[in-house]
Amino acid sequence: MASVEPVPDRPAAVVDTGEERVLVVADFHAGIEAGLRVESGVHVESRGEARRESVLAMLDSAAPDRFVVLGDFMHSIGGPGGAERGEIEVLLESIDVPTTVVKGNHDGDIESWVDATVTDGTGVRLGDVGFAHGHTWPDVEVLAADIVCIGHEHPCVRLTDEVGGSRIERVWLRGPLAREPFAERDPDLAWTDAELVVFPAFNDLCGGTWVNVNEDFLAPFLPDGLPSAQAYLLDGTRLGEYGRV
Repeated sequence: MASVEPVPDRPAAVVDTGEERVLVVADFHAGIEAGLRVESGVHVESRGEARRESVLAMLDSAAPDRFVVLGDFMHSIGGPGGAERGEIEVLLESIDVPTTVVKGNHDGDIESWVDATVTDGTGVRLGDVGFAHGHTWPDVEVLAADIVCIGHEHPCVRLTDEVGGSRIERVWLRGPLAREPFAERDPDLAWTDAELVVFPAFNDLCGGTWVNVNEDFLAPFLPDGLPSAQAYLLDGTRLGEYGRV
């Protein structure tokens, strides 16, 4: 039976597709530090080595059959800079299982140089689980899976205390995928009442959608495709319905 089990205190999950055991991360955004310098004039020391060590530690612990990047492996929307490309190449050289990259809106022509299997933006189905980045409408085969996993949204919640202090925390969103937005596009769409799992961004520098503050969602099928979902912190704490947190 397919399942998605978040890695405790990490923005990653071990997914059982019914055929393989897969380690999945979304929104890696390699080289974001260089992008922040160019885009915003913000100077942040590279965390590329820490990102690589985190992934390798999880691969060692989980012992999966495959590593999946759920879109936005790169940060720059055009061609990658040297540091960005180098970060990805060194990471993949260090991984001893097959890697699948589900192409995201930041990934440019990554398929022309990366040493991995790259799907198009509509995603891929592996066993009983569908994987799509979320920036565009998923393929019908993805939607016909028992579980659908997406990234792109970078879901977060803004938490406040009684004295007015606040902080932003990355969260998971999990709930039933609603058929209506997809049926409007394809009335004959096969449907299995899939669970939708929205992954938090692996990279903690790339911001996100504050799902409990009525921000506009990024995915074209959200929030209509997820009218009811639970929000979970990275440590597993269930916060309840995301719109009421």
